[in-house]
Order: sequence, then C-alpha cells, then structure tokens
Amino acid sequence: MHELIPFIHDQLSNIWGDLNFFKPEITLSVLFILVLITDLIFGRNSEKLCHIVACAGIGLVIFRDTQILALKGDQTRVMFEGMLLQSHASVVFRLIIDSAAFLLLLYFAWDEQLKSHTKKLSDLYSITIAAVLGLHLMTMAVNLLSIYLAIEMVSIASYLLVAYRSENAFSTEAGLKYVLFGAASSAIMLYGISLLYGFTGALDLFDYNFTSGLIKVHAVGAAFAITLVLVGIGFKLSFVPIHFWVPDVYEGAPTPVTAFLSIVPKIAAFALLVNFLTPFLMSPEWKAFDFGLYLSVIGIITMIAGNFAAVMQNNVKRMLAYSSIGHTGFALMAVVVFNAQGIKALEYYLAVYALANIGALMLVSYFTKITGSEDVNTYKGLGLKYPAASVCFVIIMISLTGLPVTAGFTGKLFVFSAVYGVYQANHNVWLLLLTITGALTTVVSLFYYIKIPLNLFLKRTDTIPEIVTQPNYLLAVAIIISLVLVLLGVFPGWLTQFL
Repeated sequence: MHELIPFIHDQLSNIWGDLNFFKPEITLSVLFILVLITDLIFGRNSEKLCHIVACAGIGLVIFRDTQILALKGDQTRVMFEGMLLQSHASVVFRLIIDSAAFLLLLYFAWDEQLKSHTKKLSDLYSITIAAVLGLHLMTMAVNLLSIYLAIEMVSIASYLLVAYRSENAFSTEAGLKYVLFGAASSAIMLYGISLLYGFTGALDLFDYNFTSGLIKVHAVGAAFAITLVLVGIGFKLSFVPIHFWVPDVYEGAPTPVTAFLSIVPKIAAFALLVNFLTPFLMSPEWKAFDFGLYLSVIGIITMIAGNFAAVMQNNVKRMLAYSSIGHTGFALMAVVVFNAQGIKALEYYLAVYALANIGALMLVSYFTKITGSEDVNTYKGLGLKYPAASVCFVIIMISLTGLPVTAGFTGKLFVFSAVYGVYQANHNVWLLLLTITGALTTVVSLFYYIKIPLNLFLKRTDTIPEIVTQPNYLLAVAIIISLVLVLLGVFPGWLTQFL
C-alpha cells in the first residue's frame, strides 16, 4: 500500500488535466441530475420546465463540444488511464449526436402519442440525457470494459424509451423484443471480451500487449473472439445478420423514439467501430482477421437486404426501418477504406442522414395525425391539401435516396469517391463490388422512397379527409431541415470545414 503513495499525486494531476477535455460529459451528468430534481420538485407540472432545462442543457453541451473542437495542438489525448480516447473525429461524432439529440428533444414534446402519456414526458427527457451521456462514452471508449459499460448504458436507456408508452400493447411488445435481442447480443459480446482478455491479459485496445498477444494466438481463436465483440457493436449498427429486431421495434416504438434509435446510437456505434478497428489496422503484423473482407461482405449483404426489404413495405415506419439498415451498409463502405478521406466522408454522410431521417419521421407524425394511419396508401391526394409539408417530404425523400441537388447526394458522392480512390490504388475486387452494390441499391431505394410523393401528388382517393389543424412546430422544423439539405447539397463546404 505504501509503495503506491508516491504515485497518487501524479494520478490526481492526470485526472484533473483530463477533466478539462471531459466538460461535455460533466455537463450531461449535471443536466441529468438537474432534470431529475426538477421533476421531483414540481411533480406533474414539471413537464414544460424539464423540457426547457433539457434543451438548454443540450445546447450548452453543443457549445462545450465546439470549444473542444476549436482546440489546436493536442487533438488526440488518452484519458483516465487509457479508458477513453479524445480525438478530432470523436468530437465531431459527438457534435453530430448532440445536434440530433437537441432536435429530438424538441420533437418529443410535439408528438401527440407521447404527449398523451399519463406520466407525461419528464422521465423521458432524463432517460434521453442519460442515453446521450452513454453515447458520448461510446465515441471515446478504447478499453474493453469502457466499451461494454457504454454500450450497456445506452441499451438500458433505449429499452426504457421503446417501452415508454407501457399502456400500449404494441409498444410493450416492441420493448420486450428489443430487450431480448439486446440481452443476447450483450452476452455474446461479453463472452468475446472475456476471450480477448484471456488471450492477451490486456483490456486497453492500444496496449502493445493487446495486439501482440492476439498475434500469438491461433488465427481461428482470435477471429472468433473478435467476431463476438463485433456482434455487440453490430447490434447498435443493425447490420445483417443482427438486424431482425429493427422493423418491429421501430414500428412499435413512438415515432420520436424511432427517430432516436435510427440515428444517434448508430452514429456512436460507427465511432466505436472506428476506435475498435484502429489498433488492428494500424499494426503491420496483424494478419489473423481480414477486417476489410469481413466488413465488405457485411456491407454488401446489408445494402441488398435492407433496400429490397424496404420495397415491400407500405407502413412508412417499417419502410424507414429497413432503409436505415440499407444506409448502415452504405456507411460501412467508408469504414472499409479506413483512411482520412473515408472517415470524413462517414462523418458527413451520417450528419446529413441524421438530419434527413429526423425530418422524415417528423413528417410521419404530421401526416399520422391527419390520416390516423402510418400506411403510405393513406397519403393519397394530400399533396395539394398540405403543400408545404408534402413538398418538404419530397425533398427529404430525394436526399435519403441520394439524388441531386441535396446533401444526401453529396454524402453518397463523398463515400463513393473515398472507396474509388482506394480501389484505384490497390484494385481490391471487394471495393469494386461495394461500389457497384452501393450504386445499384441507390436505384432500388428510389422504388420505395418514391411511394410517398407518388401517393401525395399523383394518386387520388374517393374519400377526401377533412383538413386537420395542428401546431406548426413540426412543419416549421421540417421546412428548415429541407432548406438545409438543399443548401448543404449546393454548398457542402459549409459542413465539411468542421469535419
């Protein structure tokens, strides 16, 4: 015990220095407690106040992110004795997550299904803030224990969000399915972590003993352990074959929660995947597991399965659920190349996808109140009755498809450019197959995304629904999102300068 005393001062000094780079997470922790206390003090009357506190707090977290992003010099920093890694890319991912979380917190208060909940929304805000804190940790985790704890923190919060409307049987069923799949993937991942620790005696991914220890292990054993860990990360990414939970959970969850699940955990999971791959791909001696081949195959299958399954859907939320699987496969293309251009393309693509998907699901809520249904066939003839919302829906669908002149087109162009640049250098056949599959599935996506403008403007119905007046918040934000998607498509430099 006495021999440790001389090191205590240095340890405390290191931790104190790390806290300067941990301000967004400290702010989130304080915000979580503040929202809880506000709810306890004001009870049922706390909903609006908790909403204001939560949104203002997330705004402060975004400001903290920009402060760290603006720091020059030491852009990469190992924190808390190797548990977390602060890098430029991780800050960018967190900034995207926090910006999406701010929009989603606004969206929660505008959705009729959630507003009708008997317990109100104060608890929902605190759960969301806790989830965002876990997502922050996911983007920085480089220790197997911190990876597992961060994923479990996000998973528990996500289970609560999905089943928040406990009086709704469909929502409860979706929550139960999510818990069962999540528990299974968590157990598989934990087994993989135990194998990796047993093989190497190290938990830190960037510890020399970690990669060198795995190199000495038989290739089959190392590949098996890594695959088990990737199952846990893949559950958050929802790539094939760990995607079965997505359509039912997305359909059963309240629409704002669907927006949350389809965006922010996926962004954090991509950041975590990049962190997990870095020590292996940076080691010239690593030969046991070909990550490029593995992720290429997964990406191709995921793009095909997600997009072709979406074509057969008429429920808009299920359609967007399957399309999110397809987008995961496409984003994996940028991870496969694993260079600076690929990471920047991934960041841009995830940012504009998050913006478009939030706008799409906001408009799903808007039209669900009008039609009383999430079936795309009920949108017939509504284009001329609700022109602003319908035009915004068309613009967002164009961006999700990846057509000019929207940000979605620019994002896909960046990803294609990154993949093709590496293909020209090494002529890897898998990169060529990824590019071809990405182009073909983009065409396929047009067949299901076009269902919405087709029903809104070109199809007619005998039963004309009455015009429903509703708050303009959703429509106003959808208009802003549509304009931003068009402007970023024309001027992508407005966003890329921060990446």
